[in-house]
Amino acid sequence: MKRSFHAIIAGIIFCLAITKVATAQTKQLAKSKNQIMETNSVHYRIVKINELNIFYREAGPKDAPILLLIHGYPTSSHMFRNLIPLLSKQYHVIAPDLPGFGYSDAPDRDQYQYTFDNLAKTMQGFIEKLDLKRFAIYVFDYGAPVGFRLALANPEKITGIISQNGNAYEEGLSKGWNPIQKYWENPSQENRDALREFTTIKLTKWQYEEGVTNKSLIAPESYTLDQHFLDRPGNVEIQLDLLKDYSTNVKLYPAFHAYFKKYQPKMLAVWGSKDPFFLPEGAEAYKRDIPAAIVKFYDTGHFALETHCKEISNDILIFLAGLPK
Repeated sequence: MKRSFHAIIAGIIFCLAITKVATAQTKQLAKSKNQIMETNSVHYRIVKINELNIFYREAGPKDAPILLLIHGYPTSSHMFRNLIPLLSKQYHVIAPDLPGFGYSDAPDRDQYQYTFDNLAKTMQGFIEKLDLKRFAIYVFDYGAPVGFRLALANPEKITGIISQNGNAYEEGLSKGWNPIQKYWENPSQENRDALREFTTIKLTKWQYEEGVTNKSLIAPESYTLDQHFLDRPGNVEIQLDLLKDYSTNVKLYPAFHAYFKKYQPKMLAVWGSKDPFFLPEGAEAYKRDIPAAIVKFYDTGHFALETHCKEISNDILIFLAGLPK
C-alpha cells in the first residue's frame, strides 16, 4: 500500500513536470510566432522632421540590411504596397512619403519651399532621425533626383542603387517633357497654366495605363488614391512648383554622373520599356558611368510595379544579395 502511494505521488509529480515543460514550449512557440508576425507585418508610422509629420511604411527584421524606397510623382509609398512584403522577409524595408505627397504633411507654399533640394533636405533629416547608417536606395521618377542628392551627401552610407524608371541622363527624357521644358525656359503664368492638366485624373490614370498591354493588372485604387491627394486644396500649385524646379535636376546630371564614376556604386536599373516619360536610353546610359551596372527591361509602362512586381522583386533580391553589408 505504501509503495502504491509513493508511485501515485511520483506519477503526479511527473505529470506536473511534463505539463510545465509543455506550457513553456507552448509559450515559446507563441512568442516565436508573434516575432515572425511582427517581422513580416508592414507597420505604418509617422516621424516628425523639422516640424513636418513624415509618414512611412516599415517592414522586415530590424537587424537586416536596409533598403530605402523613394517614390515619385504623383504617387506615394503606396506604390510599394506589393513590393514590400516580397522583400521584407530578408531586408529591413523603409518607404517614406515625401512632403506634399501621400500621408505626409503638405504645408502651404509660403511655409515650405517645394524644391527638390528641400525635399532632399527633409529626407536627409529622415535618415538621420531613423539613424540609418548603411542602406541601399530604390528610386523612382521624382525619387531619383531626391535619392541621388542623398547619395551625393552620404556616399559612405549607400550600399547600392536600384533605379526603376528613375532618370539621370538627358537622353532619357521623352518628348512628353516638351511642355514642361517650355515652362522652364519661360515661367510665365500662361505656360504654368498649360501644365495644370498634368494634375487631372485623366492624366493620372493615363500615366498608369500608357504602355501597359493588360490594363486589368492595374489596381484602380492606385491612381484613385494619387488623385485624392492631388485634389487637396493647394496641392496643384505645389505640384506646379515642383514641375518648374525639375530643371534643377537636369542641371545636376553632371554631378550625378561624377558621383557614379567616382564611387562606382552597385547599380540595378529596372525599367518599364514603354514609359512615356523616361526612355530606355536613360536606363542604358547608366552603363556609361558604371560599366558593371545591370539593366533590366520589362514590357510595361511608367508604373512597372503595377504589372511586373514579382519579376522585378526577383531581380532585386538577386541584386541585393550581392551588395556589401
